[in-house]
Amino acid sequence: MTQSRIDILHAVTSPISLVLLRGQVAHLRSGGFQPAVLCGPGPQVEDWTAKESVPVFTVAMQREISPLRDLISLFRIWRLLRRLRLIVCNAGTPKAGLLVGVAAWLSRVPCRIYTLRGLRLETATGLKRRVLRLTERITCACAHRVICVSPSLRQRAIELGLVPSTKTVVLAAGSSNGVDPSRFMPTPQRLARAADLRRELRIEPDRRVIGYVGRFTRDKGILELWEAFALLRRRFANVVLLLVGSFEEGDAVSPELRRVIENDVDVRQVEFTNDVAPYYLLMDVFVLPTHREGFPNTVLEAQAAERPVITTFATGAVDSIVDGVTGTIVPVQASAPLADALLALLTDPQLAQRMGRAGRERVVSQFRQEIVWEELAGLYREMLVQRKLPVPLPTEHKSRAICLEKS
Repeated sequence: MTQSRIDILHAVTSPISLVLLRGQVAHLRSGGFQPAVLCGPGPQVEDWTAKESVPVFTVAMQREISPLRDLISLFRIWRLLRRLRLIVCNAGTPKAGLLVGVAAWLSRVPCRIYTLRGLRLETATGLKRRVLRLTERITCACAHRVICVSPSLRQRAIELGLVPSTKTVVLAAGSSNGVDPSRFMPTPQRLARAADLRRELRIEPDRRVIGYVGRFTRDKGILELWEAFALLRRRFANVVLLLVGSFEEGDAVSPELRRVIENDVDVRQVEFTNDVAPYYLLMDVFVLPTHREGFPNTVLEAQAAERPVITTFATGAVDSIVDGVTGTIVPVQASAPLADALLALLTDPQLAQRMGRAGRERVVSQFRQEIVWEELAGLYREMLVQRKLPVPLPTEHKSRAICLEKS
């Protein structure tokens, strides 16, 4: 794609993470910026470029630690940034944050931002934890500002000595990109689609559905979810566990647990899909028993679909609901309290309904994408003013200026 000079670059490690930027760069363009995106190569790039209509640059980046390949990627990113001569660079996800952050520092990009979406080191141990802590400190040091996607993540990063408090910021109430409530509204069409899915998945009309969306890994609490489900069935037999996502090799659950889940007659497993809204509408309760988060988008999506949520006191997750109002918060890695919370919501439909409605109201008032986008654009403009750099005019202001000039 060709366009005028690019002045702002958003970077993520994997093209799968482009969903974290959905709508964001287009909004920045309407605000007068000329944005582009950097990520690793993959089949998602072409589709995303067509939908978002912004340039995408690709440089291979390994998600795990790989010194030689990381140095090669760093050189290629540095060479790209030198050519683009950006005024703003915003890198998120751990490896892109490190490589793009260092390259932006070497290239002296005037406004350097790191979007901290979570801390992998929280569930790491030994040498890996020390390495991850070091890389996070380097990444934060290279940035002028660190956007933390939740208040508890900001507090945790400061407590761990990764970044000084004066360098951190949380946009609005949190989250890196907000959510579009209209995508998950329980409209008649979506409810009809959910009914079709229920029949396709062979879930009887009288059975209650506990739902989960995301990666099937240890740090997402899949073990605790399974244990809580097993406990729940002893007291509430008419229940189904719906898992939307897939098992992953990194931080994998045990082979025994995977085998048990895949062969259980009360479990329905569905591969992740871009149109996940109807699956939320299948659920009576949404559960995220995570060990660590930045700010869980799935919780916002479930609340936008008017579903009550159960999550944990983990970093990031604790900010995603209001305990007792939009859902229930339970301790991390605690199966019995999770089972109790599930039983309470399944046996009190009125409570579940009240929490679901309150959750959607909270999402609409605090977490709409436009709220987060405006805060982000405002941060960019503030940084440009501080560095005495030109501040782009929103598109409507440019059009008005042109009309005045002609008149």
